Amino acid sequence: MKLFAIFGDPVSHSRSPLMHNCVFKNLNYKACYTRVHLKDGSKLKETFFSLGLSGANVTVPHKEEAYKACDEVRGFAKTVGVVNTLVNENGRLIGYNTDADGFMYAIEEFGKVNNVLILGAGGTAKALASRFMQDGIKVSVLNRSEGRLAYFKEIGCETFNWDTYKTAKYDLVINTTSAGLKDEELPAPKEIINDVLANTSFVADAIYGKLTPFLKLAQEKNITFKDGADMLLGQGVLANELFVDKKLKLEDIKTQMKRSFSL
Repeated sequence: MKLFAIFGDPVSHSRSPLMHNCVFKNLNYKACYTRVHLKDGSKLKETFFSLGLSGANVTVPHKEEAYKACDEVRGFAKTVGVVNTLVNENGRLIGYNTDADGFMYAIEEFGKVNNVLILGAGGTAKALASRFMQDGIKVSVLNRSEGRLAYFKEIGCETFNWDTYKTAKYDLVINTTSAGLKDEELPAPKEIINDVLANTSFVADAIYGKLTPFLKLAQEKNITFKDGADMLLGQGVLANELFVDKKLKLEDIKTQMKRSFSL
């Protein structure tokens, strides 16, 4: 029996165990998936191996620490320096990033997107910004402070902090901060959020399972919005495929994982 887990702080809200266990159970794959509340990201690697895990997902705030913990990083995670999926390959920790492609899957229904504003500058923001840039989409990033914006400037994004924000038109605005996850906060001051929402066609939030204050405002303004559930599904399907080393069909994984959202 293989054991998988999700690391995060907080982690009690995570749907990942339900999603992955639904796949394992219904496709007769001998594995179990649980949650691990990890406060100190620097302990990720030793915790992973002490629990005897075959693989794991990593959520806020440990995605950049996960990158540092890896013996080898593959694919898109190498470009972005952010890992959300870990696989134990013969005692070596291999890191991947399935967040960005999961998000691209989630926003397909919005149609062609040319111009995006990302709120926040953490691991998810880095992954999404890099992925959008790969597709030739113009990316702007708004963060509370200037300190974390260096990466985004380097890859060619337009950047603002709360003091330097300027009004512009966007096709899509995405909240990648944890504002609204455990509180009723907005990801930026209300006057900025109101201005942003007055100038966008679509809104997305990486947080799932609740209508965040950010999404409530979008709803009040009749803007088409979605929470992070489809992003969660998209990244989860790709992560599970890595966990089972492609021994299960991608379509079968997707079918079973989708079922878990109605449980």
